[in-house]
Amino acid sequence: QVQLVESGGGLVQPGGSLRISCQASTNIFMFNDMGWYRQAPGNQRELVASINVGGRTDFADSVKDRFTISRDGPSNTVTLQMNTLKSEDTAIYYCYARVLRTHYWGQGTQVTVSS
Repeated sequence: QVQLVESGGGLVQPGGSLRISCQASTNIFMFNDMGWYRQAPGNQRELVASINVGGRTDFADSVKDRFTISRDGPSNTVTLQMNTLKSEDTAIYYCYARVLRTHYWGQGTQVTVSS
């Protein structure tokens, strides 16, 4: 069974930066893609950023030019660097990994942007 363990998150002021990481229990190159969804209260879960096995990255329009996603093979980790954070970025962020139609999920980590 694949396990995804998230770390990071917390409280940050608007305009600040935060980094969240997701470590997989297996070789991340077995996944078609990995990345992050987020869900704010009352909202649907939305895809924030992803990186596929070939290294291509995709971002939601709302975070382009502010967020970056990277991976480290030896540690089986994917990291989301979030800069110039806004209050609307406040949400629970969920790491995911996909193999064909199967999604694996982390437990979620809270990101709160507030002064």
